[in-house]
Amino acid sequence: MPVDSDSAIAWHRAQLKKLRETLKNIETTRFTIGEPALSNGASKTPKAVAELEQKIRQSQHIIAAYERQARRPLATDQRSLASVSWSAWNAQAPHRSGSNSRR
Repeated sequence: MPVDSDSAIAWHRAQLKKLRETLKNIETTRFTIGEPALSNGASKTPKAVAELEQKIRQSQHIIAAYERQARRPLATDQRSLASVSWSAWNAQAPHRSGSNSRR
């Protein structure tokens, strides 16, 4: 996980991890143990899952917006651009040769 200088983004990343784990536990319990048809837990579970999914989407949206603003575009520094074979460049699909591709 990347280290964030913005504490709000770090909080959202931590929340995202926690919410996903909680959702996974709920779903696992629901399908492993099952739900009684008339129990109060059965009526609360779909609402809890929906709330968790909404919170996950909200945190993902906030993190994505931050990354669009804060991150430097990948592979656009002078050194990376100098190693690109411009004669083979295609605007529709990036060309990657075995020796020049980086991950």
